[in-house]
Amino acid sequence: MSFAATFITLYPDAFPGPLGVSILERARKDGLWTLNTVQLREFGLGKHRQVDETPAGGGAGLVLRPDVAAAAIDSLPASEAPLIYPSPRGVPFSQSMAEAWATGPGLTFFCGRFEGLDQRVIEKRNMIEVSLGDFVLAGGEVAAMAMLEATLRLIPGVAGNHASVEDESFSSGLLEYPHYTLPRTWEGEGTPDVLLSGNHKAVEEWRNQQSQALTKTRRPDLWAPFRNGPNLRASETDDEHD
Repeated sequence: MSFAATFITLYPDAFPGPLGVSILERARKDGLWTLNTVQLREFGLGKHRQVDETPAGGGAGLVLRPDVAAAAIDSLPASEAPLIYPSPRGVPFSQSMAEAWATGPGLTFFCGRFEGLDQRVIEKRNMIEVSLGDFVLAGGEVAAMAMLEATLRLIPGVAGNHASVEDESFSSGLLEYPHYTLPRTWEGEGTPDVLLSGNHKAVEEWRNQQSQALTKTRRPDLWAPFRNGPNLRASETDDEHD
């Protein structure tokens, strides 16, 4: 059975967007995953298909109605796929989350707009709030696409070489090492000699050292748990003390 991705949105024309190119589109054509959009406006109320109302208690903006949102959600066939609500107040999205989702039957995203979604439907429909980062977007579509792309590429058969998605940033708790290719010398800068040595053990050690150095400098939030956790290899304990 293929991985089913569903988006409830006011803007179905935004899809497939970047999900419709390269390996993801090829995988969709090969039947590894399916894409479905649900137009939220179709469940709106009255002549103008209204989907929002002013916030209770006052304030700027509009809030998506729970009855409209629930009607759209309940129109979907029964599924064990998690119902995700992209939201800046949600739990942070991560590689480990994508890995877990990739083993499931699919994902359903409710793409919010305006000031957000009525809290009652979030709770009543067991929606999982997930944040792409500490910033605010105009709507949930872009965040949902990014989360789905990160998940789809981990499904066996989507990426041509599955090893390429196993040895990259965050898979080991570290940022990925630098990459080099032809030409060997470019604008006066050469390729590190160790990468041309043919010594696979030395190459692996160099890449590991580079990953540690980058993570320590750029992402101390990742470095601290890695440095103190079980991932640290014996050969790495000679590193200078912080």
